Amino acid sequence: MKLWRSPLAWTFLASVVLLVGVGGWLLTDPATSRSDALKTGGLAGGAVVALYALWLNDRRRRVEERRQDIERRRHELESQRAEQDRERVADERFAKAVELLGHAADQVRVGALHALAGLARSRPDYTQTVLDVLCSYLRRPFRRPEPDSGDPEPERELTVRLTAQRLITDLLPARDAEGPAYDLDLTGATLEYFDLSKRRVRDLWLRYASLYSSTNLSGTVFTGQAYFTGAGTGSGRLAGMFRCRGTRFLGRAWFSGTHFAELADFTETTFAGPTTFKDAEFANDALFTGVNATGSLDLRRTCFRGQTDLRFAELPSQISLYNTRVLVEKDLRLPANWTTEELRDGESRIVAEAG
Repeated sequence: MKLWRSPLAWTFLASVVLLVGVGGWLLTDPATSRSDALKTGGLAGGAVVALYALWLNDRRRRVEERRQDIERRRHELESQRAEQDRERVADERFAKAVELLGHAADQVRVGALHALAGLARSRPDYTQTVLDVLCSYLRRPFRRPEPDSGDPEPERELTVRLTAQRLITDLLPARDAEGPAYDLDLTGATLEYFDLSKRRVRDLWLRYASLYSSTNLSGTVFTGQAYFTGAGTGSGRLAGMFRCRGTRFLGRAWFSGTHFAELADFTETTFAGPTTFKDAEFANDALFTGVNATGSLDLRRTCFRGQTDLRFAELPSQISLYNTRVLVEKDLRLPANWTTEELRDGESRIVAEAG
């Protein structure tokens, strides 16, 4: 840098000029001593140096701020690049695991299911996608194992499907946990020992699903819609019980056409939205003791063929009881203002008394 371009040189020059100029000007005044003139001139020159020092400090501060800003942007770019790398690795893991779900070996399929669940745990934004894939696997056609069939393949496939069901349950949040709820689409699925107890689910689709051995929804909270249209329970390794004790349906609960082959227990369940059991069939005992139904309740053409307890704790103002049938010889417990009218063939019809 040339000397005449240096700010320090110009500052030094200005300081000397002020020192000489101010000192010389004050020396022309007889009332000012030489020492006072030099002191005042020195202060004037020192003020220029001090101003230069302030400017220099301000410049250094701005340079440091720019350096820190550049460093911050560099860190942001590195973080973005690292996040993109993690997303790429996660996408590759996801694609590879989905591909392995079609492998012929059952142990490979089990490993793929665990890989997907591990991905959802490490990357929560994948959770709904992983749940969709697990549900899709359970919607595949499945031939349940038959006793003494001599074919081990259905038994091995059942093991894989039970793993998928367990992983779905593990990925769902607990009923009182913070965080998002997730959807499950199990339309037409074949399930055994299906257990969502004490979990929180947003929307559930179990339309035309086949539920074997036991189904446990006790203590579950459904924050969205729940559809069981045309689903059926049946005996597998256990009796096909449907346990739904203390469950909360905050939205629509649709059991139209559902077939309950064994005990259906809805004790102390809450139905906060529109609820229907239209055309549902309870082939064995049905318990609705202490149920709170605050939305509309549709029991049209519902058939109860076992011991039945319909002593609801709370009933909505809108109830449909058209052709709701029970067997005469079975024990029946009804709300205070409900009664029965006997029909032919050993059946009775539930009716609500006026007033």
